[in-house]
Amino acid sequence: MNDNKGQNTTINWYPGHMAKAKRIMKEKMSVIDVVYEVIDARMPYSSKIQDIESIIGNKPKLLIMTKMDLCDKKETERWIRYYEQLGYQVMGVDLEHQQSTTGIVKKTEAMMQDKMDDMIARGMKSRRIRVLVVGIPNVGKSTLINRLVGKKVANVGNRPGVTKSLDWIRINQRLELLDSPGVLWPKFDDQTIALNLASLTAIKEEVLPIYDVVCYILNMLYTYYPQELESRYGITTIDEEDMVNTLDIIGKRRGCMIQGGEIDYDRVMNLILNDMKSGLIKGITFDRIEELV
Repeated sequence: MNDNKGQNTTINWYPGHMAKAKRIMKEKMSVIDVVYEVIDARMPYSSKIQDIESIIGNKPKLLIMTKMDLCDKKETERWIRYYEQLGYQVMGVDLEHQQSTTGIVKKTEAMMQDKMDDMIARGMKSRRIRVLVVGIPNVGKSTLINRLVGKKVANVGNRPGVTKSLDWIRINQRLELLDSPGVLWPKFDDQTIALNLASLTAIKEEVLPIYDVVCYILNMLYTYYPQELESRYGITTIDEEDMVNTLDIIGKRRGCMIQGGEIDYDRVMNLILNDMKSGLIKGITFDRIEELV
């Protein structure tokens, strides 16, 4: 799995709206009290914005791990402890099945209690806490906001780049959010991070060769989650020397054939990518803490 670790790439994917969003976020930071950084629990390292501090400075920050229903809980707990040891406040949420996100609101109010008390003590008028919501594409920012508001106010899509602008959204009498587009860094210097982002739909599929992404997914499942490989595709091993042989087996089992009995490799690869995108493959975490040491 780690053959690609640390290799430099020339992969670039930085749509114009991302650069504009970063500039506007910096301009807005003077009125922001707290930052919610939203990351995907299946890739808690790869989905974390690399240069976030250059945008938000030293503002209080809550790290919100989404997609807890899809991740490897054991690995995720390790990542939560890792970030807490670095001084982060961390919360894990299952946005698809938990309707209540009151814990996030209460945590935010607790983080700001001293500042609000100080404002009142100095005779200033109480106001709503202003929160900036940031994250890479497709980590669940819009779903989080809709859950906090209790209705649909932000566009949701299972693809990167849905939100294009920054908008204020009132949550209640004590809290308002500034939504932002998903942001990435201009260049991926680590092939493993790029593959994680492509595997879990944080960057558009055409950024990396689909064959490379699918081979990476199959390798990760075989290495760490062989039970998922067997239950989803009916195989217990892969051909690491020539993954086409593995795609042949999956294609035959899943009926991805063209006229003449040949394997439709595009269909097989898109099938595997869509299984990841739609959350049919659960209980996985692709980032491993041991890779950082």
